[in-house]
Amino acid sequence: MPELAKWDNFYVIVGSAAGALIGLQFVVLTLIADRPHIASAEAGAAFGSPTVVHFGVVLFLSALLHAPWQAINIVATLWGLVGVGGILYSAIIIRRMRKQAAYKPIFEDWLCHVALPLAGYVILALSSFAAPSHTREALFCVGGVALLLLFVAIHNAWDGVSYHVLVNIANANAERGRDQAREETREETKEQATEGN
Repeated sequence: MPELAKWDNFYVIVGSAAGALIGLQFVVLTLIADRPHIASAEAGAAFGSPTVVHFGVVLFLSALLHAPWQAINIVATLWGLVGVGGILYSAIIIRRMRKQAAYKPIFEDWLCHVALPLAGYVILALSSFAAPSHTREALFCVGGVALLLLFVAIHNAWDGVSYHVLVNIANANAERGRDQAREETREETKEQATEGN
């Protein structure tokens, strides 16, 4: 399909970025795995897993739209199903974010973890219906959604890593402070015992 062929370079770039960032997420998770936090599994399911899913959707869309399709109908149906799946997954994310107790989400969290991805998945689903009659416009919608999900996932990944780093630093400083206070208490107790003798 000549209209799809025009998007080859775009999807090579976007798909490569998504694939590389998925790998980077695994590296980051490995690095912070030695410092688990209370309720981190619930928070990971609410905040970390969707980031990898969004990167995966971008990678899938890039592969899907880079294939040599003969007509738009089949590919549009597939990206429409991805959009519907993303809408359903967004409902799951909302439930997980409300259920987890490790972190109280703020407006930015609701915007970047729910509202923007949900809007992208709705556009993806709706553009599949427009594709047969407005192919060029539908392909721009899919490209826009791919970029939206890529940038939202980058933001969310950065936000998650920053949170873990700051929490680790705060926990390490608090532990150091507790250790120092215990040591000072021991020294004072020894001094008092020595003075008493």
